[in-house]
Amino acid sequence: MQLKKQLLIFAVLLLAAPAKLLAQDNQFSGWAAIFHSQKLSEHWGYSFDGQLRSHDEVSYLKHILLRPSANYYFAKNKVGALGYAYIATYGRTPDNETTFRPEHRIWQQYTYTHKLTKHIQLAHRLRLEQRFLGNTADNKNDRYFAQRFRYFARAVIPMKPDSDVFTEGTFLALQNEAFVNVQNKNKVNKHFFDQNRAYVAVGYRFSKAFDAEAGYLNQYIKQADAYVVNHVAQLAFYTRF
Repeated sequence: MQLKKQLLIFAVLLLAAPAKLLAQDNQFSGWAAIFHSQKLSEHWGYSFDGQLRSHDEVSYLKHILLRPSANYYFAKNKVGALGYAYIATYGRTPDNETTFRPEHRIWQQYTYTHKLTKHIQLAHRLRLEQRFLGNTADNKNDRYFAQRFRYFARAVIPMKPDSDVFTEGTFLALQNEAFVNVQNKNKVNKHFFDQNRAYVAVGYRFSKAFDAEAGYLNQYIKQADAYVVNHVAQLAFYTRF
């Protein structure tokens, strides 16, 4: 019970943090994502998510993200994972030339879910990432390695709960994720703090196996000498088997 209280306090503080931050630049983009998880046995399963993310004003496709993992279920509400991620990042130079930077990640994570109230579940996710970023061009040597820690909290709130187990209907999703650099921060943005993502969405649960939601994500990014707030319209699908 004490662990639940500590995690809940941590989640509330993180959700409140973005309101205090001031940005120097505002951007507007669109993200689309699919998240899938599947149990293969009592203890083993796997997950996968794929995402497409646009640049400012949806001017071009900036990121393609593919992220599979192997999962181990310690209990129904306690899951460990070991995963890999591939991120393709496309950019533009001041002369409007296309750039490309690949990134490979190995990551470890632990997810703990508990009931906040009779009908509301709160999930806490702790993730450590090892990031291998490649060169942006053949004539450049700007690849580097870094490690990053992420804490994520998400609550799903049924709009009209009719039972202890939410299997169908409209819901509100609230989540926040904070990122910090734990190794080689000077290559990333020269700061311990990396970014924060606060998100609110309205969704519909068609069954125990399928959710769809649309919402607004506020991505606060700390750069070396500036701040950026990315206003994101996100469409997401969740499948569970």
